[in-house]
Amino acid sequence: MKNAAKLQKNLHISKKSCNFARFLWNIVYIYFLLIRIAALFGHRKAQLLVRGEREAMGIVNAWRQAIGDAPVLWFHAASVGEFEQARPVIERLRKEQPQYKILLTFFSPSGYELRKNYDQVDAVCYLPFATRRKAKQFMDTVRPSKVVFVKYEFWPAYLYTLQAKQISTYLISAIFRPKQYFFRWWGKPWLPMLRCFTQIFVQDEASRQLLVQHGVTAVEVAGDTRFDRVTAIAQQKKELHIVERFVAPPIELMDAQKVLVAGSTWPKDEKLIARYMREHEDVKLILAPHEINKEHLDYIFQIFEGRFVRYTEATPVNILHTRVLLVDTIGVLSSLYRYGQVAYVGGGFGVGIHNTIEAAVYGIPVLFGTNYHAFREAKGLIDAGAAVSVRNYKELTVALDSTFETHEQMGQKAKAYVESELGATEHIMKAIF
Repeated sequence: MKNAAKLQKNLHISKKSCNFARFLWNIVYIYFLLIRIAALFGHRKAQLLVRGEREAMGIVNAWRQAIGDAPVLWFHAASVGEFEQARPVIERLRKEQPQYKILLTFFSPSGYELRKNYDQVDAVCYLPFATRRKAKQFMDTVRPSKVVFVKYEFWPAYLYTLQAKQISTYLISAIFRPKQYFFRWWGKPWLPMLRCFTQIFVQDEASRQLLVQHGVTAVEVAGDTRFDRVTAIAQQKKELHIVERFVAPPIELMDAQKVLVAGSTWPKDEKLIARYMREHEDVKLILAPHEINKEHLDYIFQIFEGRFVRYTEATPVNILHTRVLLVDTIGVLSSLYRYGQVAYVGGGFGVGIHNTIEAAVYGIPVLFGTNYHAFREAKGLIDAGAAVSVRNYKELTVALDSTFETHEQMGQKAKAYVESELGATEHIMKAIF
């Protein structure tokens, strides 16, 4: 009688949990529906996403037929940042495991549009929307030998399908925090998804302990592959002769000896920096905004009063007559930071700071706004004495004046911190292959 009551109780709990899980599944479907509605109303990114998702199955069907029975590795990255974390592993595999064909998928249009011609993989496409039917269709077509997801991407339809097909599935460069939905009362039905991974490679011990506390035990600390990636980029840096000409003192108008490189900036970042430049005539600025569309460039023209030279229009002559070089092209930021004594990384007053270690790898101190707490590497740089967070213009002025004076000592700490975090790619390669 007691056992029957216990069974009834467990069944009740299970039914309640299943109902909640079904509710969350419905949220996923509603999310995809909203994307389609946004596309109908002209939202550009939604239109790209819907169009790309519609074409994805055609791409993988044709590709799978072309490669025959060759073994496939499938990498999935949400967007550009996650792709950069996958890239060191992909490029090692291309060299060391050439028998594999590599498929790379993106969810975000910004990731796909930027890397759709990436030549180290065999095919690139959008991820079909994560419904049960599409996940099964995609998996039956691709037939991957192993799958690697990067940092944040947890689509239940794909993960449960992979688990059912007993395909080895890995999560790399992951980081978990107590406030993530997995660990909230309302998100607990999602927690079993994490057990679908064959192995989870996390960035730090805190993430490992958090997962273990919640019953996810196939987890180990490997670090963040971005440190390996930025180090490789620094070793292959581009020679930008017009920038060398720009930073070389003296210039005709003034004797500016200090160089600030501001990368991935947003309007609030730029407003503060423009004011600093007006009040500090001994500083040169290399400004590489996050977006280079006409609207944003017009805004920059306004706040800098047109007193800059655009990178695409720079000549050995006009570069001598300005203190501000506006980089209006993509693909050079990672090489630009080495020309500065101090770096400012944007996004900290909005969406969250961008890639701070891309600057720190060159041994220069880094400044950024207040929205950095979700970024382990930013906190690591602050703890190492290599970075400063600022809340307003007054703090920016104090921080820049100070770091220009101590940039060599702070820069050494920045470089040491990056070097201490190397090795994640090697760890992951040995564990998976």
